[in-house]
Amino acid sequence: MHATGHFDVKVSPQTPDNPQAKASGLARLSLDKQFHGDLDATSQGEMLAAGDGSTSGAYVALETVSGKLHGRSGSFALVHRALMVAGTPREWTVVVVPGSGTGELVGLDGAMTITIADGRHDYDFSYTLPAH
Repeated sequence: MHATGHFDVKVSPQTPDNPQAKASGLARLSLDKQFHGDLDATSQGEMLAAGDGSTSGAYVALETVSGKLHGRSGSFALVHRALMVAGTPREWTVVVVPGSGTGELVGLDGAMTITIADGRHDYDFSYTLPAH
C-alpha cells in the first residue's frame, strides 16, 4: 500500500544533560510533526546529529507517530538514518521499527521517502498491514 502527503515539522535544539553528552559534540534536537494526507497524525521524536548540518554530516532519529493511516487508528515508531555529503543527502532511510504498531496498525511494516523542496516536506510511505 502507499500513503502520500506532506508534514510540518518543528525542530528544537536541546541542551546536553550530562558530561558525556556535552563531550560528544553531537547536536541533540527534538522533533514535533503534523502529518497531512493519507497519514493524518502527529509525532514526537529525538534526533542526534554530527557535522555542520548543511554541507556534511549525519543524523539518526527515532519518532513515535500517532493517528490514522488510511483511516486505521494507532501508533508506530520510525527510525531515521542519513548522511550529508557536499550538501546532498545520501543513504537516507526512514523505516518502521519492527513490532512498534499499536491499535489497528499492529503488524505495520514499511519505509518512508521524504522529499524537501521549497521548504515543504513531502512523504511517500510504502507499507504493508495485515488484513482487518
